[in-house]
Amino acid sequence: MQLFTPLTLPNGAVIPNRLAKAAMEENMADADHAPSAALLRLYQAWADGRAGLILTGNVMVDRRAMTGPNGVVLEDDAHLPRFQRWAQIARAGGAQVWMQINHPGRQTPAALGQATLAPSAVPLDLGALSKQFPVPREMTAADIAEVQQRFVQSARLAEQSGFNGVQIHAAHGYLLSQFLSPVSNQRQDHWGGSIDNRARLLLDIVRAVRAAVSPQFAVAVKLNSADFQRGGFSPDEAKRVVEMLNPLQVDLVELSGGSYEVPAMQGQARDGRTLAREAYFLEFARDIATVAKMPLMVTGGIRRRAVAAQVIDSGIAMAGIATALSIDPHLPRQWQAGRDTAPALRPIRWSNKVLGSLAHMAVVKFQLKRLSEGRATDTRVSPLVALLTQQLANACQTRRYRRWMAERSARA
Repeated sequence: MQLFTPLTLPNGAVIPNRLAKAAMEENMADADHAPSAALLRLYQAWADGRAGLILTGNVMVDRRAMTGPNGVVLEDDAHLPRFQRWAQIARAGGAQVWMQINHPGRQTPAALGQATLAPSAVPLDLGALSKQFPVPREMTAADIAEVQQRFVQSARLAEQSGFNGVQIHAAHGYLLSQFLSPVSNQRQDHWGGSIDNRARLLLDIVRAVRAAVSPQFAVAVKLNSADFQRGGFSPDEAKRVVEMLNPLQVDLVELSGGSYEVPAMQGQARDGRTLAREAYFLEFARDIATVAKMPLMVTGGIRRRAVAAQVIDSGIAMAGIATALSIDPHLPRQWQAGRDTAPALRPIRWSNKVLGSLAHMAVVKFQLKRLSEGRATDTRVSPLVALLTQQLANACQTRRYRRWMAERSARA
């Protein structure tokens, strides 16, 4: 199968080629936590690049639960025209455009000043940086039911806005991933214990979303192939979850891995070893493909055409690209024209892996900001400079977020 062959999804929708712009956290909301003008310019660049599938960065289902202070929130129709414009721009090049919807659970920064929820009251283990995330409160049955309804509401609103689908984020240590992992889910009720119980919330959300949207609207899931930490969500459990998703009319499962504690999505395992240089999770995906009845997508480190082709040739339906598209948004178009461009950032070899992970994300966001301003990217930027710049921006944005939340509370 070739990279530029169309893919027909189970719901009948057609993705024009096998290259996907995978989700990256942009943190480019406007003052209302809706899509900003800068975010729209960024997606115009990706639309022009001709990826077959464009997945948005995190869109939060609850304004109280944010991955960062400047994230986009979709919980009501107050600013729907701005979301409609976002979908219109992102679809302009012919891509399928799916909104990634998410709840961070315990990966909500303490600086935002919000109560943090999780399956169990298990804090993040980030060494000296652990205090940046509060100890979460164990969710009640009512909390769990509310989260499910919020995912459904955001999916409905995404369809109303003109997106072609949603991706339910159950990877990277966010809330649904926390339910799946025995490290963070230590419940003794029917949401904990066996993998069938730990997957219950994800499956219930998928069923409810599928029932709430039209048949032609895609419903996808992002899933860890593994957590890469001792006692965590395992590859065998990932296979079991995919088997349980098989009958639920899921249109695609994207396989990734890791969390804030173990940033495997950046090529690092818990023990510090480096994963494969590109297509980190392809080996796991090949194994999961033996039971999957829906198309699979692999994301993690892909930056060369030959590697993307290897992914597709191995029987995986889609190759997801993230960091490389933060450097060159027109990469799919260049590959289709026969150019073997392989954009890459300078490696960050800091001894502190958590700080190194933060620096990597800051360098990526540095590139996204330049693209949103219509400027060329700069892979030579110092990781330290990018990180300090990002931390300063986060501080300013956090103050704005807290004021916004206070104003919302005062009006309630």
